[in-house]
Parts: sequence; C-alpha cells; structure tokens
Amino acid sequence: MFINHAMGPEPRHEWPTDLDVQALLSSGWSPSPFREFIVKVHSRCDLSCDYCYMYEMADQSWRSQPRAMSAEIADLVARRIGEHARKHCLDRVRLILHGGEPLLAGRDLIARLVASTRAQAGPGIRVDASVQTNGVGLSYSYLELFDELAVGVGVSVDGDATAHDRHRRFASGRGSYAAVSAALRRLRDFPHLFNGLLATIDLRNDPVATYEALADFDPPRIDLLLPHGTWASPPPGRVPDPGATPYADWLTSVFEQWYPKPRTGIRLFEEIMQLLLGGAATSESVGLSPARMVVIETDGSIEQTDTLKIAFDGAPATGLHLATSPLDDALRQPQVAARQIGVQGLSADCRACPVHRVCGGGMYAHRYRPGTGFANPSVYCPDLMALIGHIRDRMKADLDARLSRKADH
Repeated sequence: MFINHAMGPEPRHEWPTDLDVQALLSSGWSPSPFREFIVKVHSRCDLSCDYCYMYEMADQSWRSQPRAMSAEIADLVARRIGEHARKHCLDRVRLILHGGEPLLAGRDLIARLVASTRAQAGPGIRVDASVQTNGVGLSYSYLELFDELAVGVGVSVDGDATAHDRHRRFASGRGSYAAVSAALRRLRDFPHLFNGLLATIDLRNDPVATYEALADFDPPRIDLLLPHGTWASPPPGRVPDPGATPYADWLTSVFEQWYPKPRTGIRLFEEIMQLLLGGAATSESVGLSPARMVVIETDGSIEQTDTLKIAFDGAPATGLHLATSPLDDALRQPQVAARQIGVQGLSADCRACPVHRVCGGGMYAHRYRPGTGFANPSVYCPDLMALIGHIRDRMKADLDARLSRKADH
C-alpha cells in the first residue's frame, strides 16, 4: 500500500503557477527529460546543522515523511527511473542517494536501490550512482560496499575544525569535524570513489584558509555553496545595499589563490569561466541550462529540487507520486517547466542585465520573494555580478598577456 504525502499545503498564486505550459508546447518548446534523480533514502539526520534547508527553514514536510524508504518504494523508484530513461533514449543517468543522511538507510536498502535501478535501466543505459553524506557514518564497511557497487562519494565539510564545527554539530552541540575528517582519511584508501566536497560559505571564516583546508583533503572538486536565503529571509551578511558584495569579496579572495595554480577544481569558478567562454553550465547555480534533476522522497513523492524548501511550506511539492504518475508528468508542471525555459524564465530585470546568460538569474530558490514568487533576480545579485565581473576581467587580462607574449615572439 502506498500512502501519498505529496499533496502538501495549498499552492500559492505566485509565478510560475500561471505559466502556460500548453502554450509553450504549442510554440514548439519541449521539456528536457530528467537525467539526475535525487533519491531521499532517509529523511532524518544524525547531525543538527543550524543552516540546514531540510529541517531549519520554511518547508517542514520532512516531519510527515517515513524515516527510511521502504524496499517496496525503492523498487518503484528503480522502475520509474528505468521507464523514464528508456522512453527518452537516454544513454546515461545519475542516481544520487540523499537525505537527511543517506547512510542511516542501511547497507541493504542502498544496495537494493542501486542494483535495482541498474537492472531496470538495462545494459544500454549507464547509471552513475553516488551518495552525498555528512561523513559521520562513513565507515570502511560502507566504503567497501560502495567500491563493490561503484558508488561515488561526496562529503560535506566546511573547512578547518573551527569553520566546520561552527554549524555542523551533533544535537548535543558537539562538533562533527573529528568524525568527518577521520572519514575523509578512510576515503583516501578509495580515491576512485571520491567525488568531491561540499562546503557552505560563512563570511566569518577566512576564505583562503578555508580553501587550503579543503584542498588538503585532496578532493577532485570543491563546491563552494552560498548559504541559502531569499528576499524574505536574506542570508547572513547580505544587506539591502546593492553596493555591498560580501560574498563576492570572499569568493574573489579564494579565486585569486586558486586561479594561478589550482590545487583542485572549484565548480562555481569553473562554470562561470565556461559560461564566459560560451559554454554551458552543468549545475543550477549559474547559467541557463534546463534543470534536469528531480527529487524522490522517502514515501515515493515526486518533488522539485529540495533547495526550494527555503522559500515556503510546500514549495518543492508537485502533488505527484510514483505509484500513480510516471516521471514525465512532472515535466509538464509549470514549476518544473519554469526552470527549463532559459531566458523566458527570468525576470524582466534579469533579462535586461548584460551578464544574464552567465548568471542565469542565480540559483532558482534564491530568487523567491513573497507576492512575485520566483520572478526576481537572486538575492545574491550584487555578489554574482561582482564575482562574474572579476573572473571575466582576470581571464581577459590573462588572455591579453598571453597573446601579447605570443605576438612578441
């Protein structure tokens, strides 16, 4: 028996709820199939991070979710992903085990979901599986399982012990850095599994010291994340003054340390550089690429990206459940289509901005303002403009110098 918790609160009448998807389809637009499936295998966590968008912000739907995904739902998840991938002739998809803390789901459920998804996809579709964990429970036993299943591992850590333990603590108040750093040392024995680190920026942390502390773990890539906020609930230090750019200043310090001789990849910088050179982004943080991720909750509900939980109660909900709806049904919802229509999905202010194709309006969740919904620039607009401008100017100066040296020879 499936219990549908997907309906959630009454929908708000804010953009993009009035987006006419049928008109888009009639004009020749077609949705892009999902390629990234974020599966919430466990809805609770063994940490109590004070900035967590799952538990500490507007949407509290986690309270009504089962703690762990059942084997029955896991099999349904696998079937729907396989069905979607085959229908759209996809050759490769990503299965991301998420939470809460996904390791709390246990070895058996994780192994079942990964194996079942690959079986349902069939031999012609590659399923790249990964887990995003806080690292606390990342034992050798789990690493051996992930090695056997070819599951990549991403770990959340915010820098050195002081930076990390400022926010990422157990419910008792004790910091988690010792446990996480020990897990990362264990991960060194499985370097082929290491996908990278996620780190949330805190302006109180020294930017260069934070970068160096993260790079010391030898990750293949670092994701530096802006702390979540909206126009109604701005992030720490993001004041109304458009001339203030505290996050750009912090990130620029990291960029200047990183750019001349990178010790590892930094996704935000690499994506901005790629976009400045005319390429496309692969994340939802910047750029105008269609959002191709979907979230599946522990009860089998189909949801939009979970960062929307910062906006209002029920913001990620679609009202759909895997038991009664194929994943294609979500593609035709206004909220999903809005994140796939590129420039048309931006506010008028953003469309008039000279860097909108690089910025892309910023992360979708960060655009929310009560009354106008997501038809706004990012709450980080001044920071994004300043950072993009700095990287552009730095690249141009570097290219000009290289061309000049070449001309002299």
